[in-house]
Amino acid sequence: MKQEKINRINELAKKAKTPEGLTDAEIAERDALRREYLAAIRENFKRTLDSIEFVDREDEK
Repeated sequence: MKQEKINRINELAKKAKTPEGLTDAEIAERDALRREYLAAIRENFKRTLDSIEFVDREDEK
């Protein structure tokens, strides 16, 4: 995920905490960006797990 999108997520999170809050369009944008961000995290985590190789010490003997 590009840094610009992460920055936008952070901007929306800060604005959501203000008294004015978010518009309906901004809420929809925030939700879409969050889904994209979580999908990227899951993909990176899966790639990390797939690259792990287990070694059985007993097979080495």
